[in-house]
Amino acid sequence: MISLERLRKEYDGVAAVDDLSLEIPRGEVFGLLGPNGAGKTTTILMLVGLIQPTSGRCLVDGVDVALEPIVAKRRMGFMPDDVGFYENLTAEQNLEYFAALYDLPRASRSKRIADVLDRVDLAGLDKKVGGFSRGMVQRLGIAKVLLNDPDVLVLDEPTANLDPLCVAEYRKIVRSLRDEGKTIVVSSHILPEVSKVCTSFAILVRGRLITTGSVSDLPVQLAQTAPGMAIRVETRTPLPELDHPAILASRFDQDRTRARLEVTEDIRDWLVDRLGDAGVLIRELAIEEPSLEEVFMRYYHAA
Repeated sequence: MISLERLRKEYDGVAAVDDLSLEIPRGEVFGLLGPNGAGKTTTILMLVGLIQPTSGRCLVDGVDVALEPIVAKRRMGFMPDDVGFYENLTAEQNLEYFAALYDLPRASRSKRIADVLDRVDLAGLDKKVGGFSRGMVQRLGIAKVLLNDPDVLVLDEPTANLDPLCVAEYRKIVRSLRDEGKTIVVSSHILPEVSKVCTSFAILVRGRLITTGSVSDLPVQLAQTAPGMAIRVETRTPLPELDHPAILASRFDQDRTRARLEVTEDIRDWLVDRLGDAGVLIRELAIEEPSLEEVFMRYYHAA
């Protein structure tokens, strides 16, 4: 659904985004991750056609955003990190204005507005937007990007400064959109939040792609390929001495039926043979998966 092909954006000769290529399939909830200044917002602004790339291109369902911006924008909804509305108007009045900009048919406009407001739990409010909480404004932002029923939603830092209740409401909305088959791109520097809603992600550091993968598989891949990893062992009877050269450090519990081994490579096959020869029955033998935070920090410091 989305293809970024060797995307580059320079400001005064300095690359904010450098040779970025990504493929995001239809129906994916994709997290674009990285610290502040990593190039996430610049990438998103090129994707939605608000700035032009220095080189490379963005395709949305086969449409080149730079060459056919109107066609591409009709297939997308974009919510920036600082959503702007007319504070002296109600939610419904704001959406009336944007519906006219989207050129939605007047006959169906009122029903569409009512539907999207109901979806984000803002239906029937006569209160002006100037009196809305931050969470209410964010929900109205999602209603706005849903007005033209786009196939692709692009959300830039959607949970910034939200309280836990508002974050939970946002997650619920995104999951429901995912279940409908929408393709969603979420930009964030908050890894635990992305792990709650995204199915895959990429990490950007200093404008360059560091890694990409699925949220569920990437920690395991990292654990298996990183220079150091940990193996967790649990047995029914006490563990013998373990003297493999790949073991950097070992920590045993008091009765020596549990251990955590810091190793330079995966030695689980050796452990099975060693413990089998010693007559020790294994209850658990597993690589210890790093958290998503640890994944990010390892790649960030390695960049």
